[in-house]
Amino acid sequence: MRALPVDVPIVLGPFGGLSSIELTATVSELGGLGSFGLYGYDAGRIERTVTALRKRTAAPFALNLWLPRGDELSPDDSEASFAATVEALRPVFDELSLELPVRPARYLPPFGDQIEAVLEARPAVVSFVFGVPPRPVVDAAHERGIVVVGTATTVAEGLALQEGGVDVVVGTGMEAGGHRVSFLRAAEDSLVGLVALIPQLVDALDVPVIAAGGIADRRGVAAARALGAAGVQVGTAFLRTSVSAATDEHRAAIVSTSADGTVLTRAMSGRLGRGVPNRVLREIEASGVVAPFPVQNWLTGRFRTVASERGVADLQGFWAGQASLLTRDRADAEAVFAELAAGLSVPPRAP
Repeated sequence: MRALPVDVPIVLGPFGGLSSIELTATVSELGGLGSFGLYGYDAGRIERTVTALRKRTAAPFALNLWLPRGDELSPDDSEASFAATVEALRPVFDELSLELPVRPARYLPPFGDQIEAVLEARPAVVSFVFGVPPRPVVDAAHERGIVVVGTATTVAEGLALQEGGVDVVVGTGMEAGGHRVSFLRAAEDSLVGLVALIPQLVDALDVPVIAAGGIADRRGVAAARALGAAGVQVGTAFLRTSVSAATDEHRAAIVSTSADGTVLTRAMSGRLGRGVPNRVLREIEASGVVAPFPVQNWLTGRFRTVASERGVADLQGFWAGQASLLTRDRADAEAVFAELAAGLSVPPRAP
């Protein structure tokens, strides 16, 4: 059985659009597994990212890909529906003095090109969200010595991933920030909390289970180990640090949001995700006009990027989990890692 190539079973959550070379390398060099999210990256950008990572560190790292679910372009993805969504967002573009976007030929690069570039790069680990990677992809990764990780929000998804040949399953509870990566049922019907999910995954699977969601300090790590997890994956606590790609406004939102202050929403991307509500999120939800993924994600990305560059907090997107407030005292990635590692003295419970 393949295992994660790490000394310390702490995995950096792969951020779609918010990963940084420095944070990924830092976690890996501390003995954990740094992860880099490749959402929206074409083959050339993947190659350049891997080159930068290897220039920064010789330690193992993971690359993360979103699997296509087949719903990326719905029957409603027409010029007319695109124009209607753009019109609903017109006040935001006007506020930033931006031209209205034109419908692109493609919203995302082909998955085949992405996976070919990742396999060519031969990272230590490749992780997937939103489904079971095709068996030929898993076999090709194994032939190259790459550990394959899948992500589950339910026991049924964990079993499907194991059947598909993955080496490790990340069990992500509903507390986690960012997108709900459910794939067998609707995300709204797959909201299982971490304390219920992890022991059931451990009991059902033969592969190691990594716990993700609501873990931000040693107490969360110790709890996950007591539930049987072989390790933990942590996102928000590292996203809050100075070496992530988050903006200062995003970091401020993380450290000022209570456990009941985040929301589940489709407003920013068209898929359900957990984040901190702000004015633009509320206005999009109030409009009642949300395009399917990836159209909505592409459209909001046109103004979110500019708002981030200009420091306009009300027009950015702030993904964050329910343990956000627990991150307030640690802005340094090394300090976050040390705090998490302090909870590893609890041995994992045998299934």
